[in-house]
Amino acid sequence: MLKRSTFLAALIGAAVFSSSLIAGEVTKADRDTLVAHLKKTEAAFLKSIEGVSDAQWKWKSAPDRWSVAETAEHITKAEDMLRGRVEGMLKVPAAAPDLLAKTKGKEEVILKVIPDRTQKRTAPEPLVPKGSFASKAALIEAFKAARAKTLALAGGPTDLRAYADATLPIGETDAYQGILFLSAHTERHTKQILEVEATAGYPGK
Repeated sequence: MLKRSTFLAALIGAAVFSSSLIAGEVTKADRDTLVAHLKKTEAAFLKSIEGVSDAQWKWKSAPDRWSVAETAEHITKAEDMLRGRVEGMLKVPAAAPDLLAKTKGKEEVILKVIPDRTQKRTAPEPLVPKGSFASKAALIEAFKAARAKTLALAGGPTDLRAYADATLPIGETDAYQGILFLSAHTERHTKQILEVEATAGYPGK
């Protein structure tokens, strides 16, 4: 009986181990890389709007172009929406191996495609700026609070490689890649802010 119990325990242990390999496992190096990227894009965004005057904040080069304020609002709203998508992913069972297999290599795609401003895209309606923040200070406070939640998720104990879905425009991504997408999105629109600030007619300080 003892031998049978030992055998069963070993069998169960092997099954759990193989399942964890199939599901994927986020490493410390993965987490460190993700957190570093989030901190880098946070710092770049905040620097891009540092010292921006009220006139500069609201200035638009054309009626159909976003101002610095509108672009910053889009970044801030997207932070909660994209993180919420990842949080929703983590509330369902771990992804099947065939779905996880389709996420391979998506980090490279995200880091190359999402920050690329040569490809223009239309923002989904919930992320279209609507003047949701009373001031630049209020927006900065909201962004910092939202990014702190994202950093906590990125650096937390959850195995971000074990969960995936296909709701992003680039197809199947795991939760790790979902957070990386969020960070790359911040980078993309920080570039947009810098473009506005470099446009002819942008007000002086």
